[in-house]
Amino acid sequence: MSFFQQVMIDQIEIYNEFSLQHELGIYLRKLLPNYKVQFERNVSFFTTDQTIKKEIDISIFSEGMDEKYAIELKCPLNGQYPEQMYSFVKDIKFMEQLKERGFNKTASVTLVSHRPFYEGKSNNGIYRYFREEYSVYGDIYKPTGQGKDEELISLMGQYQIQWNDLNEESKFYIIEI
Repeated sequence: MSFFQQVMIDQIEIYNEFSLQHELGIYLRKLLPNYKVQFERNVSFFTTDQTIKKEIDISIFSEGMDEKYAIELKCPLNGQYPEQMYSFVKDIKFMEQLKERGFNKTASVTLVSHRPFYEGKSNNGIYRYFREEYSVYGDIYKPTGQGKDEELISLMGQYQIQWNDLNEESKFYIIEI
């Protein structure tokens, strides 16, 4: 049974990003007993190259490090929809960078409990990627605040966003890179 299936049938409770990270880590440790599963591991443990972020939410690797996997998680609770969406894009870019630096597979996992992340009246700007096109790609500009429409993240690939129902108020997506 998958992790999110267990969450759906109330075998695992998720109430914020910290609980998502730790419950998923515990699940992965049971599933992958021959691998190390670590939290908030600094990128410098794996590479000296610069990346858009400094720490990996969940790192999974074999003893000889011939197999390495990374997972970035988002579970926003307090609105700020366009900025949070920009953070989702930043996680995807980070996973692209780790893949370039020798990770076997990476993933960005996002769990939301508010409708404005996946539907709403405005489908302009950053909203269009998550509400209308369900795909992120190319240059995505910072939507608000200092650096608005100047700061950007350039994605190399195009990634489909498939919002999956978790329960009546929550949806999630998983993007594998």
